[in-house]
Amino acid sequence: MPGKNKGPRKKRERYGKARKGTTPSKRRRSAEVYRDDKNKAKENIARNDGLIRLNKYLADAGVCSRREADKIIQSGAVKVNGNIVTELGTKVKVTDKVQYGEETLRREDLVYVLLNKPKDYITTTDDPKGRKTVMNLVSEAARERIYPVGRLDRKTTGLLLFTNDGDLAKRLLHPKHKVKKIYHVVLDKPLTRPDLEEIARGVKLDEGLVHVDGISYDTTADDKRNVGIGIHSGQNRVVRRIFESFGYDVQKLDRTVFGPLTKKNIGRGEWRYLTDEEILMLKKF
Repeated sequence: MPGKNKGPRKKRERYGKARKGTTPSKRRRSAEVYRDDKNKAKENIARNDGLIRLNKYLADAGVCSRREADKIIQSGAVKVNGNIVTELGTKVKVTDKVQYGEETLRREDLVYVLLNKPKDYITTTDDPKGRKTVMNLVSEAARERIYPVGRLDRKTTGLLLFTNDGDLAKRLLHPKHKVKKIYHVVLDKPLTRPDLEEIARGVKLDEGLVHVDGISYDTTADDKRNVGIGIHSGQNRVVRRIFESFGYDVQKLDRTVFGPLTKKNIGRGEWRYLTDEEILMLKKF
């Protein structure tokens, strides 16, 4: 988040400057954070990825949807390690031999792609009106079918994650995991100190009280129109609506951080694959 956090919550970012600190204490803290995250990731991988529901396996292999897979399983058309399986809810290992008819199935490789979304692209896999979609920008990223995790509206720019790892996507979007997003906001007029402090305490919108993780002025800018705000809420257009409720118009909105991921070295409209370390950090949620 730009500048120093002046809101009531002064919790230090886990993946901010502490990870790059040069002092021994900061290096130790960075190592401890990474070790903790690695252990959490292993627990989640063991719990969520060790066994896979058979209907998901069929869906991941591109046979059909999960709902349609249930009907196929009940019909007796699926074998696991040579045995016909008809019981719904059956789980299999990734190493099991799964057959649909005479065809041996293979799950798609899991792909993780990070895009720096430009303006005027909509977050959808298909648009009947023929408008530009984010899928146009990542069309060369994978053979597999990948989908955006969450949404950014047409005017909003910044980080957008794509994957075919449905279990991870659900965890990242679930409110209980509180995956933080940080935005750089440019307003039509300077944000007053009283309004900043009130936003920091929480904002009442139509769906109820929305808490922010932190808000501050961008100290690199000359005026107070530039603001950084951290929030883990996933409601539609929530950042814009927060400022609109105080009489401000958001002229620019850019997502700079998503969980442990940042825009570093990704140009606008460009994408890259996640590193193994980044995937590990995401799997801790």
